[in-house]
Order: sequence, then structure tokens, then C-alpha cells
Amino acid sequence: MRLVVALGGNALLRKGQKGTYWEQFENARKTAKFLADIVEKGYELVITHGNGPQAGAIALQNEIAKDTVPPMPLDVINAETQALIGYMLQQSLINELHRRGIRRDVVAIVTQVVVRKNDPAFQNPTKFIGPYYNEEKAKRLMREKGWIIKRDPRGGWRRVVPSPEPIDIVEKEVILSLLRQGIICITVGGGGIPVILENGHYRGVEAVIDKDLASSLVARIIGADMLVILTDVEYVYINFGKPDQKPLREVTLEEIEKYYNEGHFPPGSMGPKVLGAIKFLKAGGKMAVIGHLEKALDVLEGKSGTKITR
Repeated sequence: MRLVVALGGNALLRKGQKGTYWEQFENARKTAKFLADIVEKGYELVITHGNGPQAGAIALQNEIAKDTVPPMPLDVINAETQALIGYMLQQSLINELHRRGIRRDVVAIVTQVVVRKNDPAFQNPTKFIGPYYNEEKAKRLMREKGWIIKRDPRGGWRRVVPSPEPIDIVEKEVILSLLRQGIICITVGGGGIPVILENGHYRGVEAVIDKDLASSLVARIIGADMLVILTDVEYVYINFGKPDQKPLREVTLEEIEKYYNEGHFPPGSMGPKVLGAIKFLKAGGKMAVIGHLEKALDVLEGKSGTKITR
């Protein structure tokens, strides 16, 4: 069975941690154990991952050092985080598989994801990135850099950038070729590097692609049997945070789409995960599951998590 496993931010950074190299690598090693469990069961695996904390840290480093080292645009920041996180996961998974006597190659691909030049998201930036500013500095940066900066409900002012829908993957044939060779791929890290196709040429753009929607696209392109989204909660809930909240253990595509349209899943948290699952199943996928990273095998075997079927 062919799986796409989408790792949430807790795969490398846990709540309360600073994000040091040592913390992140240790978390990667722990995550590799869950991934190796899946490989050991005989599943064909493609791995995707988020990059929010890492991209934010690099954006902050750029800002602090801008008078000494020229800052890089968002597409380059995404490429940096793909390599950083890919390296940690790749090495950790290879080592864990070798420890179990499993000889498999693992490769992280710096992946470009195509978006539409006229995507409405470019006219309505909504994705918060980078450090927090006070109002005075925010206004100065808007004047100097032409950035769009809005008040973040979590506190302070932050830059917002477009989050367009992913429509294609430049390296899709490479991914398919590696799969045919039995190689485990790590791809579309952080949603992938956003590029547009202009006059037959690709060009990076200032945007951030949602990693769960990009993961769904990967799953559709490679004809995966299952999309597995691993995060830091065990179930998808309706009425989350209210006295009548209810975990969804097994739902149909029709039911989850109804809940999605009713607004049960906020855009900044569970919304993209559920939408990614919906798109995957509508395109012919057999099953999508959403559950806790540390219960990965239980999620696959239906003992934990939310299972969504057609």
C-alpha cells in the first residue's frame, strides 16, 4: 500500500522548546522510529513535513542581520528549510532502518510547487510569517519594504503573505521514478517552494503554500492509497473547545465535507488538514486519516485518529 505521511511541526519542535539544533535532531530521531515502524510493516512511503518554526527563525535571522548580510526572499527561505529538515529526517530514518536491519535508501528532494499567477490569494495575503513587531515598527517596515503587516490575534504585528493553492509539482516525475526504485522520498517540505510558470520558465514568488494541501497534491499525483496527516492531537473534533465538543473517529467524505462547510475547522489549524483529505478522496483516494504523531502505527491500523472514507 502506498502512503503519503504528512508530518506536523511537532515532528521536529515540541511545545516549550527553543528550537536548538540538538532539540530538533533528537525530535527527528524520535519521529524516525514512528516512520520506521511504518516501513517495517511493508508500506511504500512518501514523507512530507511542515516548516513553520524553522522558516520563522530564518526570517528573524534575516531581519536581525540585514545590515550585514543581504536577506533572502521567501522562496529561498523555504528551500533552506527543506534542506535543513530533510537532512535531519533523512539521516535519522536511515540510521533507524539500519539499526533494524532494513537496507533502504532515503532521499530529501528540494521541491518546487507550481501555483497560479492569478491566484486570488496574491490579492489577499493571510498567512502570518516571521517575527512580531510593535505598531510603530510595523508601519515603518510597510513604508520601507512595501510589506503587508497585520495585527496577529496571538499578539503583536506580523507580516502576512499570500498562501496560493498548489496545482502541480515540478519534480513529480523524479518522485515517481524514485518510488519505482523502492526509495523513500521526503518532498514538498513546508508546502514546497512556490513557483509560477511564465513563458515556459519557472520563477519563485513571495508566498507560503500550506503543507497539508501540498501533501494532498503529492498523494493525488503518485496515486497513493492513503493520506496520513500526523499532528499533535489524536482526533479531529467538531465543536472544538466547547462543552459539547466531539471527536470524530470514523466519518464519510460526505459527512466531513458537511462539517467543513459549516465552519467546524479553523483555517489556521485543522481546516487545511481536512480540506487536504477532502481533495484527496474526491480525486479517488481510498482513505485519509488524521491523528497523533506518536500513535502513527495505531492511526494506520484504525486504533486511533480520525478515519475518513468515501
